[in-house]
Amino acid sequence: MKAITSKVSKALPIGARLNCVDNTGAREIEIISVKGFKGVRRRIDTAGVGDLVICSVKKGTADMRREIVQAVVVRQKKEFRRVDGLRVKFEDNAAVIITPEGLLKGSEIRGPVAKEAADRWPSVGSAASILV
Repeated sequence: MKAITSKVSKALPIGARLNCVDNTGAREIEIISVKGFKGVRRRIDTAGVGDLVICSVKKGTADMRREIVQAVVVRQKKEFRRVDGLRVKFEDNAAVIITPEGLLKGSEIRGPVAKEAADRWPSVGSAASILV
């Protein structure tokens, strides 16, 4: 019997700007690559909730700007469907910065976090104040 998992629609292509919702000093980050993306030739990488992305910090503190970081997408505007039929969408696109080991770089997350991201990244799930 095949396991049923939720299919998150990938709505964030390369170049998308995300709010950084942790307390690392970054305010806005831009996706430059998606880790583990498998697509056809010349197709632009896209990411969804729970995906690991490589980003460039565009706005934030002086020491954080222009830094290349790894982040996990925790919210997206485009609605996605869960296995139980529930459709979920958020009012912004957001991500949190993580270390190469997969641990959260900051100590808190502002706003809700999608359950898909919390299940895939335990450190993100434990720091989240609201899970949706």
